[in-house]
Amino acid sequence: MTTTPPLPRTIPAWIKALDDAPLPAFAGVHGKVRLALRDSSKSMRQIAELIQDSPVLALRFIQEANRGIGDSQPAESLEVALSRIGLQRAEALLARIPAMEAADMPQPLRQLVLISRHASQQANGLFAARLARLWQDIHWGSLLFLSPAWALIGAYPHLLDSWEQRVLVKGEPASRVERELLGVSLLELCLRLAEHWRLPDWIIQGYRLLGTDRRRLIKALHIAHDNEHPLHQQQMLDADPDLRRWLTLPSNTIVLANGLALSSHHSWSGVHSLRWQRLAGLYLQVSLADLQQMVHQQAATSAREIGRTDLWHPAQGLLWPTGTRFQVLRAAPVASDVDLAEWREHCRRLLSEPTPFSNVLQLTATASQALACAGMQRALVLLFDRKQNRLVAQQSAGLPSDAARLTLIPEQSQIVRRLLDKPAQLRLQPANMAQFSALLPGSLKALFSGEHLLLRSLGIDGRVLMLVVSDQNGAPFSDTTLQTFAKTTQCIERALATFSRRGV
Repeated sequence: MTTTPPLPRTIPAWIKALDDAPLPAFAGVHGKVRLALRDSSKSMRQIAELIQDSPVLALRFIQEANRGIGDSQPAESLEVALSRIGLQRAEALLARIPAMEAADMPQPLRQLVLISRHASQQANGLFAARLARLWQDIHWGSLLFLSPAWALIGAYPHLLDSWEQRVLVKGEPASRVERELLGVSLLELCLRLAEHWRLPDWIIQGYRLLGTDRRRLIKALHIAHDNEHPLHQQQMLDADPDLRRWLTLPSNTIVLANGLALSSHHSWSGVHSLRWQRLAGLYLQVSLADLQQMVHQQAATSAREIGRTDLWHPAQGLLWPTGTRFQVLRAAPVASDVDLAEWREHCRRLLSEPTPFSNVLQLTATASQALACAGMQRALVLLFDRKQNRLVAQQSAGLPSDAARLTLIPEQSQIVRRLLDKPAQLRLQPANMAQFSALLPGSLKALFSGEHLLLRSLGIDGRVLMLVVSDQNGAPFSDTTLQTFAKTTQCIERALATFSRRGV
């Protein structure tokens, strides 16, 4: 059973973990660039054109060019970056970047890069022609805007699916989900990484706009919402010259393009997608219908350029009925044959007589591993300390590292008190979540977000010794999973009884 290492929980820790985290580049492009760097007949522009076919390579070259430059102007395009670092240093950098076939790359990373490529196409199609002198700033800014998230998902691929399922599908507040998953705000993390990497200024300005400087953005969104009355929109902008000047800043184009690409990833007609469409329409001074036609055309162009892929592209959704949401609630993954084999082995150890465990920590560790192999993606094992009248965490799986230090006071939760009265099980699901959610300890709700949760108290002769809390990342439980969980808890209970008789 593979386990995910604990995630950092602070901005400095995240920067340390993600700075120069290995990001693979497409092997085909990697090979072409390597040959081009050794070909004296190739110009910097020709090499740059090859590199831009792999956005990860483009990011790494711009990062390298901006490393340790002090107060100097950072390179904001690939051609400038190549000129700054030189061919020899570029070749050495390329050798450090892993090359990988697309099929071998983490799918979440490839999906996020596809979204960035779609955003770049939207930016080029909607804005670059109107601002021809700034096309490089628009192109590279829009393409690399999400690059801090590439590093995050490249290092921890499971985070993208967790975020999509909880924010896009279940509608949980993004800020709360990000705090629970990362310990920090995602926008703040991306901003700090962009500053640390000295990415183009437009990218840094964009994250500041979305994170800490939202006042103007909110005012502009309010005006953009009234898209059926362009004259009234213009009057409102004329009444606020500062807002009008800010709205027309070229640097806003990369935020608009990424907003359009990200929101369309989930739905073309969702509230977030319409919000960005209206704002882009206000920027371009076109109607919502005209803007949507333009955006749809750019999405189709992007899909054609990317070609056949196993990834999701919003252009596919243009064929679907209006109002369709492209991400749906996923069923929890079924335990693999390997996991089930490990589960049987853990259960065999739990059922062994005499007990193979010399202390409680060994027993709870095996119990936690058995739960994980049974398909429980998040699990917490707590022991009841009768002297102190509290539950103390012993083992955790799939949870933040601070879960291992959790302590629950029964007096603070009616549900916990009932579970400690005698061995019992409580299954939370949408039908009873409203009834019981308010009675759960806040610390447990923070760890186990979602509407599907199992709480099982275990003991000997009606005397509770342990509480097991587990779920499948909030996904519904299948009948098979419930049966496996029941068998696992029976094995744990037997192990507790056998352990209590050791030396007798």
